[in-house]
Amino acid sequence: MIELPFRSRPFIIGMVHLKPLLGSPGSAGGLDEVISNALRDLRALQDGGIDGVLVENLGDVPYFKDPSSRPEVIASFSRVICELKKELKVPMGVNLLRNGCAGALSIAEAFSLSYIRVNVLSEAYVTDQGIIEGCGAELLRLRAQLGSKVAILADVHVKHSYPMLQRKISEAARDVVERGLADAVIVTGSRTGSPPSQKEIRAVKEAVKVPVIVGSGLTEDNASDLLKYADGAIVGTYLKRDGSIENEVDVKRVRKLMKMVRG
Repeated sequence: MIELPFRSRPFIIGMVHLKPLLGSPGSAGGLDEVISNALRDLRALQDGGIDGVLVENLGDVPYFKDPSSRPEVIASFSRVICELKKELKVPMGVNLLRNGCAGALSIAEAFSLSYIRVNVLSEAYVTDQGIIEGCGAELLRLRAQLGSKVAILADVHVKHSYPMLQRKISEAARDVVERGLADAVIVTGSRTGSPPSQKEIRAVKEAVKVPVIVGSGLTEDNASDLLKYADGAIVGTYLKRDGSIENEVDVKRVRKLMKMVRG
């Protein structure tokens, strides 16, 4: 297993949500505004004391099941990462929606990033993109071929989906680590901005020996409860102005959450 690059526990990873990339229905036809907005949010997260960041193509709706083979997506995402790296002070990772495993790993390796988020590493899930099957076999072989040390943060019972294999989340978590070889496990609620239950987090924590991360819905009001059994959290919506995912990152909210987490 590859260790995560965070010394503090719990750690907080802040989201850099990208505006639509080239080829997306909402794209304005260029990347200058995408880069400008991403840099603004990165600066706010870093100024607020965040432990790490995760860059995600949130604006690319509707999502491809696997955009790894889409040259316009990979090229534009890579250009954004290139610009962000110039001001990067904390560990960075990539999430290529919906389940662009090979593309995410390739970008992360090319730019010496620390981790990727994989929504479906094992099992199969019914999603708004259709049925998505786990990419573990291909992804882990690619990582081995590249000699990569990029960590894989894998969701279990991921948001915006329905698992086709109906069983306890603890069993799914155990398999995503033991058979999928995930380096960390992410637990989410049902949708973006929706938190998982403390019961689910505890069940996953007791089932695996790798870090467990809250993947959605963490706020100042529930942070103490959700982080009781988790090693860290990925936070997006709460850190935006007025707690709205469409807005820019609010440095005051970042500082407030980090102060609370650090005690």
